[in-house]
Amino acid sequence: MNARKPGPLSGLRVVELAGLAPAPFACTMLADLGAEVVRIDRVSGGEDVLAIPRDPLLRGRRTIGLNTKTPEGVEVVLKLAERADVFVEGFRPGVAERMGLGPEAVHARNPRVVYGRITGWGQDGPLAHTAGHDINYIGLSGALHPIGRRGERPVPPVNFLADFGGGGMYLAMGVLAALFERQTSGRGQVVDASMVDGSALLTTHLFGLKANGLWEGERGENVLDGGAPFYDTYETADGRYVAVGAIETKFFAALVDVLELDPEAVPSHLDSRQWPRLREVLADAIGKRTRDELVARAEGTDACLTPVLSPWEAPDHPHNAARGTFVDVDGVTQPAPGPKFDRTPAQAPQPPHARGSDTLDVLEELGYDSDDVRSLRVAGAIA
Repeated sequence: MNARKPGPLSGLRVVELAGLAPAPFACTMLADLGAEVVRIDRVSGGEDVLAIPRDPLLRGRRTIGLNTKTPEGVEVVLKLAERADVFVEGFRPGVAERMGLGPEAVHARNPRVVYGRITGWGQDGPLAHTAGHDINYIGLSGALHPIGRRGERPVPPVNFLADFGGGGMYLAMGVLAALFERQTSGRGQVVDASMVDGSALLTTHLFGLKANGLWEGERGENVLDGGAPFYDTYETADGRYVAVGAIETKFFAALVDVLELDPEAVPSHLDSRQWPRLREVLADAIGKRTRDELVARAEGTDACLTPVLSPWEAPDHPHNAARGTFVDVDGVTQPAPGPKFDRTPAQAPQPPHARGSDTLDVLEELGYDSDDVRSLRVAGAIA
C-alpha cells in the first residue's frame, strides 16, 4: 500500500465496501486523518454502479473496481482484509454474509480486523431488514419530533442527523474505540452502528432537560427549538436571516444594546408568558436593518447574533477563512478535515480517484502478476 502520510491515523489500513452516505463519510473521516483507505467499487458490465463525479465523500482514498459476485472478486477483497486494520460495510443485515464478506469470513483471514457495519435499524430487531432513509430513522429515534414550528409538522433537517452525525461519525467513533481495545486484547471485533441508535444518542441532552422540568412544551415551545424568542432566527430588511442565541441575561442585555432598544421597555426574556410580545419586539428591530448591518453592529460584542449563511457563503466568512474550515479540492469547495491536531495535522485532502482507477496498482501490491490479472478479467472479476 501507499507510503505513510501525515495525520494521527497514519499507518492505519482500511478496506471500504462501496455504499452510500454514512459508510463513505466514516471512511472519509478516517482518510482525512491519515488512514490509508482502499474502496471496493462494485462494477457491472464495465460500468460504475455508484457514480457522482468529484464527490467529496470519496476523497483521499484509492479505488479498486471489482465484481464481488464472482469468487475471484471476493478473494481479492479478502486478500485486502488480510492486510487491513479496519473493514467497513453499509449493507442491510445478511448481505455481506451472502457475498462471502461477512465478519466470520473476514476474521477467518485476519482476526485483528475491526469490522465496522452501519445500517439504519441495526443488525437485529423487528425492522432490521426493512428499507428506510434518514427521515425514517430519526422519526423512530425521537430526533425528528422536536424539529419544527409550533403547531406545524416536523421539518426534516436535511439528512444530517442519521446519515452523518448519528451514522458515519457514530461509526467512526465506534471503530476507533474498537481499535483502542485491540491494543489490549490483540483481537478485532464487530461494530454494529445503527442510525436509529446514533441519532437517539444525539438527543441525550433532551432527556436531562425533560427530567428537570426544562422541556415541557410541545414542538416549537421550548428554549432550544425556536419557542424562545431569544433563541431563534429572524428575517432582516434584505430578506436574509440572522441567528440569535442570547440565552443568558448578560448576553441578552448585549443583544438589547446592539438593537438599540430601551431595556426598560423590553419584556423580560425569563418570563415565558411575555415571549409572544418579546418576539414581536425583536422581529421589528431586526427587520429594520440588513443582515450585514446587524452583523457589523454585533461584531466584538457578546450579543450572540450571527448571520445565517448558506453553505456556499460560509467558506468566505473571515472566521472560517482564518481557520481554514473549508478547502478547495480539484475545483470543488468543501469542508476541510477535522479536528485540528498540533503535532500530527491532517494532510490537505486529495481529490477522489476515478472509480476503479487504482485496480491494477492495488492488485500488484497484493502479489497479482499480469497472468493473474488476465485471469481476473476473463472471470469477470474486474472490468
